[in-house]
Parts: sequence; C-alpha cells; structure tokens
Amino acid sequence: MQLADKHERTTTKAFAGLRVLDFSTTIAGPHCARMLADMGAEVIKIETDGGETMRTRPPLRKGCSTVFGQLNVGKKSIVLDLKSEDGNEAVRRLAATADILVENFRPGVMRRLRLDFDSLRPFNPKLIYCSISGYGQTGPSAELPAYAPVIHAASGYDMAHLAYQPGRNRPDYCGIYHADVVTGTYGFGAIAAALYQRTATGLGQHIDVSMLESMLTLTVIELQSSQFAVKPPPRPMFGPTETANGYVMITVASEKTFQALMSVIGRPEWILDPRFSTYGARRDNWADMMDGVERWSRQLTSDACLAALGEAGVPASAYRTVAEALRDPQLEHRNALSAVEDEGGSFQVLNLPFRMSGADTSPGNTMAVLGEHTPAVRAEVGLADDAPIPSGKTAAEG
Repeated sequence: MQLADKHERTTTKAFAGLRVLDFSTTIAGPHCARMLADMGAEVIKIETDGGETMRTRPPLRKGCSTVFGQLNVGKKSIVLDLKSEDGNEAVRRLAATADILVENFRPGVMRRLRLDFDSLRPFNPKLIYCSISGYGQTGPSAELPAYAPVIHAASGYDMAHLAYQPGRNRPDYCGIYHADVVTGTYGFGAIAAALYQRTATGLGQHIDVSMLESMLTLTVIELQSSQFAVKPPPRPMFGPTETANGYVMITVASEKTFQALMSVIGRPEWILDPRFSTYGARRDNWADMMDGVERWSRQLTSDACLAALGEAGVPASAYRTVAEALRDPQLEHRNALSAVEDEGGSFQVLNLPFRMSGADTSPGNTMAVLGEHTPAVRAEVGLADDAPIPSGKTAAEG
C-alpha cells in the first residue's frame, strides 16, 4: 500500500486537542498558524474590527480574498479590541486555556499591551509563545520595521542571487516573498519541538523566530564562502537551456547524470575530455560544456528534449507557469489541492507538502467570516458579548 493510500483512510489529526491563539497578520505568522490548523489544532484568529490587511488582497470575489483564505483556512475568527481592558481580559482568559500563541507584531507591541510572554505566563505556565519578527525580539535592529523584500535585501540573499546573473549589476525586483514562508515554516518546526519538550518538562517557553536568520539559511554555500578571503572557484550555473521553441532547465550534479547527458547530446568523447572529465574541470569550463548542450537542444522542441533527457535519467523540466504546474497529474495523484468555501464561493488552496501514514494533514473546507466565533468564544471564557469594538488603529500600529 502506498503512503497516499494510507493517508486517504486516515482521519486522525496529529495536533487534535491543541488550542492556538493566532494574533499574526500578513504572511509569516498566518502561514505558521495555518500549518498548525491543518494538523488538527483549534486555531482562533484574533483580529480588530476591520480585519487584517490581507482580507483585502486580490483575487477578491464578493469582497472575499482567496489569498487570505490560503493563509487562514480552518481557523476560527474573533474580534477583540486589544487596547481595552475587556480585550485584555479576554486574551488572558483564553491564554489560560491555550497551548500555543503565535504573534508577529513588531517587538514591544505585545509588551505594551501587557500580552507578552512574561505577562501571560502566570496564567498558563504551559503556554508555548511564538514571536515572529524581522530581526528578533532583542538587539540593535529588533524594532526596525521589516517586510519580506527588506529582509531579502538585508540578508544578502538578493546580492547572492545577483552573482549568478552574468552581465547584471542591479538586483532583481522582489515579487515572491520567500522570507515570509520560510520563517513561518521555521516557526511551525520550533513549536513542534517545544510541544515535545513540554511532555518532559510540563512547561511552555518563548520562541523567538527571526526572518533575517531564517532567510540566511537559504544561502548555504554563499554563507560559507563569505567567511574566507580566498575567492572560491566558480560554481556551475544552472539556467535556461534554449530549445527550438523555448527553454528547459537541465541539472548536472553527479558523474552519472553528466555521463548520461553526454550520451544524449552525442558527445560521449567529452566524458574523458580533460575540460569536463572531473567536477572541478567542468566547473571551470561550464560555459563551454553548456554551449555544446545547447547546440544539441536548439535542434529539438522542448518536449523532444525532455523526452530524451528523461529516458536517460537526466534531471530536467520545462519552465512552467504556476497555472501549468497546478495541472501536473502528479499533484492530482497526491491530492495536493483542496476546495474551500467562503462567502465569495469556492476556491482551491494548497495542502501541506507532506503526507503522514498515521495522520490526516488536509485543511479545513470553510473560511470563517470575520468575528464569526466571537460570541461563542467570549461565552466560553465567561465574558458577555456586549463589549463595544471601536474602529481605529490596529494593535500593530499602536
């Protein structure tokens, strides 16, 4: 039986019974908390009366954002005024019942609201409190404002990427927010580790996740090279290989794939050619080798190139759009997408990228309306649902 088959019959949720308070906004924190929700935790998203800004991000249908849905499906929604005593009391009572709290305000905001880890710990010593921020909770940069594009630049990632773009001297524009997703995933991992430690100690702890350091983890080779005065040798530069009607990506990372590629392009003699016979030699003569590959690939369509490379076991792919990638039969086989309903209709979200033989990792199938669960949650902690929620600045702006 395949793992996917086992998964389809599993209804157990690994984090069932856990309660999470999600104060986070935009991407990193909500991504972290949605992973917890997919694993079965009850995630209560706490917003101000206007809702967080991602609720207005397109695509919008009848005012409902599917981007917000991708990040927040499966969560409950309550509205609290965190600057009021009523809101503070509601959080304190909820914290006493919670296992995990996730927040990504600028450092100092939760302390000023008296909702920081030290303030809530007396109400629940078992609380695992995860703070996600640009630079960490303390230090000379701690209170600097930070969004993913700023962190990409600050971490050296953009300049490291530029070094692999021959003839370019201006960093690329940022449209995909790697730092947010990477940091949110590290937060999820740290929370899982803290939960395991709590089984032994009986105590929660404060988790401090830095976007800057999270982004630096993507620069494995560059981080090491930057520490030494001796200039490292050139590295293979994997990029588009031209075909008769487009481009394909070919990756040669082992002797086996190199030899297979040489056979496919009709250059078996290059296997023993001193310019290419070792990894170090190929690295120094990479452009010459890839020129030879392109002389072969330009004579064929992309489909024909990929068929020949695939038969020989050479890793290769067409350059696809996200829409094209989502139509891949492999994703259908793995049930990688789930349908979600909100007030705007139906849309699909990406599931967690891992499957477990003993646990269901699929997301919820409905999106909560802003404040939908406020009355029920307030009643649970013994508060009447009659406190006014004034308009105004969010807690993050305070």
